[in-house]
Amino acid sequence: MTFATPADNSSGSNLHALPRLWLLRHGETEWSKSGQYTGLTDLPLTAKGEQQAIDAAPKLADLDFGLVLTSPLVRARRTAELAGYPDAEVTEDAHEWDYGDYEGRRSADIRTEDPGYLIWSQGVPNGETIDDVAARADRIVSRVKNGGIANVLLVAHGHFLRILAARWLELPPTEGKHFLLGTAAVCSLGWDKRTPAIEHWSL
Repeated sequence: MTFATPADNSSGSNLHALPRLWLLRHGETEWSKSGQYTGLTDLPLTAKGEQQAIDAAPKLADLDFGLVLTSPLVRARRTAELAGYPDAEVTEDAHEWDYGDYEGRRSADIRTEDPGYLIWSQGVPNGETIDDVAARADRIVSRVKNGGIANVLLVAHGHFLRILAARWLELPPTEGKHFLLGTAAVCSLGWDKRTPAIEHWSL
């Protein structure tokens, strides 16, 4: 999928009008703490995860978001609420990778059966393909890049946001493997002049 580049006249002031997509990963859950794949299982935040969401708020407080989006899963919606965005728009496109048969399993345990296993190249049995996830990410990226809103916030999930970052950069979704993202991390996707770029990662 090719994304339109927002128009600008290459002046410094107008470049600031290009849309930026801010990312907030949800806070800690029991499964994120243990390293288990958590796709559509709707786990709540731990007490630490709730505090992480509260602590993320000051990192975003000076920004005026014209649109705030969240995954429908409770761990993301609660993170949005605690970070100061209780009225975030829920989008089904932002849910985590459906891990199929690997839901609730740890990659370290899967590698005891398949030592070479890597989700980015081998995917998951009976779940979404990485291209399925990328297609959902592309719809959000297209909405932001072509929506005319200066700052958009998306509250979602680790693998999904890493794939979305790759797609913002117009890279294959597998390149998300290079972007580590901890719980409640804040990032921003923007521009180097007219080239999509990562402006901040894991603030």
